[in-house]
Amino acid sequence: MSRSRTLALSFVFVGLATACNGKGDANAEAAAEAEKVWQERCVTCHGPDGGGNGPGAAALAVKPRSFKDPTWQATTDNERIKKVIVEGGASVGLNEAMAPNPDLKDKPAVQDELVKKVRKLAQ
Repeated sequence: MSRSRTLALSFVFVGLATACNGKGDANAEAAAEAEKVWQERCVTCHGPDGGGNGPGAAALAVKPRSFKDPTWQATTDNERIKKVIVEGGASVGLNEAMAPNPDLKDKPAVQDELVKKVRKLAQ
């Protein structure tokens, strides 16, 4: 079988698998919403690269978390990150300037995508 035909069949099988598990569109929607949340809410303080150096950080007495910190990444679990995202910093003894996002409470897929984003920023 030719290489191009093999590649084409691979795309068909991946597409069918995605369609059959019913998660393709839902995952894409959650990822898109998470990216929108990141750009509209998180970047202001955490910065586009997650370094804690967003434009709003200068006005804060306690500087935002840098997601690039390998020690923090290694010692913080995903559930805690989700809790801070949804309930705010004060919910886990962090600064209350980290605002809650209660609209994400019933959106676990969006929370998961935001955690993935935070984790990738350390790489």
